[in-house]
This record gives sequence, C-alpha cells and structure tokens, in this order.
Amino acid sequence: MKAIVYHRYGSPDVLKCEEIEKPAAGDDEVLIKVRAASVNPADAHLMKGRPYIGRLVFGLRKPKLTRPGFDVAGQVEAVGRNATQFKPGDEVFGSCRGAFAEYACASESALVMKPDNVTFEQAASVPVAAYTALQGLRDKGKIQPGQKVLINGAAGGVGTFTVQIAKWFGADVTGVCSTRNVNMVRSIGADQVIDYTQQDFTQGTQRYDLIFDLVSNHSLLACRRVLKPKGIYLGAGVGPGSTPSMIGLLARWIAALVLSRLVGQKFVMFMAKRSQEDLTIMHELMQAGKVTTVIDRRYRLSEVPEAMRYLEEGHARGKVVITLE
Repeated sequence: MKAIVYHRYGSPDVLKCEEIEKPAAGDDEVLIKVRAASVNPADAHLMKGRPYIGRLVFGLRKPKLTRPGFDVAGQVEAVGRNATQFKPGDEVFGSCRGAFAEYACASESALVMKPDNVTFEQAASVPVAAYTALQGLRDKGKIQPGQKVLINGAAGGVGTFTVQIAKWFGADVTGVCSTRNVNMVRSIGADQVIDYTQQDFTQGTQRYDLIFDLVSNHSLLACRRVLKPKGIYLGAGVGPGSTPSMIGLLARWIAALVLSRLVGQKFVMFMAKRSQEDLTIMHELMQAGKVTTVIDRRYRLSEVPEAMRYLEEGHARGKVVITLE
C-alpha cells in the first residue's frame, strides 16, 4: 500500500510517499481503508522534532514514529479477534497512528460510527480539533450559558469547532480572526467578530468570562486586562505557524501558574486527550446539524508535503484535508 513516511526530522521535504506493507489489525484494533485524513499542527511539530525535549520520547536523532497522521475516516476492512464494536464495512472516524496512508490500524476505543449525513472528509476533520474545543470549553473553561466567551484564532481548525460548540453551550461568542475570515466566522455562529488587523481585543472595553486562546500572540497580562475578575484564560497547544521552543513554552506555563495564584482569575494551559465519549458527542452534534466542518483545502495522498507547507503558513481557514476517495 502507499503511505507517507519520514525517517529524519525536518521540513515537509522529509515526507515521502512510499510503498510499504499493508498493516494487520491487532487483537483490540480494526483495520481501516482510509477515505480521508486531516492535518494537525501536532503533525508538523513531530515532523520537525520540536520542541526538542519531545525527542526524549519520540527519538533523539531520528523519529521513532515514522508514519504521520492522527485524524482518520474510512471503512472497516477487518477487525481483531477481541474487537466487538465494529464489523467490516462500517463507516467510522476517529484517531489512529499513520492516517496518511491507504490503510491504517486503530484501537476500536478510538473510533465511532460516522454520521450518515457527513462526508468522510468532514468526519476526518473532527477528532483532534474537536477534542481540543470540547474539552477546553467544558472541562477546563467550565463554560456556562450566557457567558461571554472570546476565541482568539476563531477561523482555524480548532477555532471553527470552538465557535460552534461554545454556541451550543449557550454562550455569547466573540471570534477574533483576519479580515478575509470575518464573514465565515460570523456564519458559523459568532455573535461578534473582531478583525485583528483593525483592532486589538486586549485594548477593548468588553470583559469576558472565558478567553480561549489558540494563537498565543498576546501576553497573559494583556489578556488579563479583558478578563472578568473571576474569568478564565485558556491556552491550548501551539499554533501551526510557530516553531515552539521549550523555554518559551515553559515560560508561558509557569506564568499561567503564577498568575492563577496571585489574582482572582485563572490561567490554564492544556492539551486535549483522546476520548471515544467526546467523539460520540461530536457524532450527535453533526448528525443534528448543530456543528459543521469548515474545510479550507483538499490534497491527495501524494500531496501531503504541500498540505503540511500550507498548514505551516498559519493561515488555513478551518481544516486541511487529505482525501483518498
């Protein structure tokens, strides 16, 4: 089968489309015939081996994980002997390792059925972005109906889900994005939209119960100015257009911890976790038409390097999808 592989850290040039052996499902796994996958900032960071401390886990001199891609949607081809939730032919979506390939194996606990009214491309766009949006708002942000929520980076892959999920929770949503994305962010439910090329949200007069920062282009002190006295600032990961340093990441995490102890507001940095329960929630929201996927560009399997380059520019509107249909 064809798959994207890389054997050294570096730019998207290290990604190669090669012929490799088709995998076999483990006891608790299913083998998926991949119909679509999506690109995430985590793919780019692992490809580059940044931040460097991550190489202690993923390989010091060369990567241990040579198959990129986490988000997947496709048809079940075969099931392991202990797998009972799915059968061959089922259309599923969720998380796996090595999604940029014609076939991939995934734990059955990392998958759910694809809604009938959603395409494979739309379903493949969901997992990592939706985990981040849903877990951030619900678990870390403690979002409540009627709260004022600002989403910095509202037009990106995570941001477009965050806007819609925040509206589902009943919040009053302000999205921050560039000029070309204002209408799109408004169309997916934002009550107010701030064009960051015209206005700095940290200099405004509005105060927010929750700031969900997906860009990290303002200091925590600047964001604190527009938080309510008991408000929560939530930072999630590192954007696709940045090259994180360990010192920079640690400094922001430490600053968040210190500020939370000194002031009434909370500053929380987090990374989302895989959750079949949350995938099920997204299945229901998409089936009911309450959440829709925003797809910017589609690439073929052989074009994954180009897709990664585009994502790294940091201006993708919604999700970047790899299609094998």
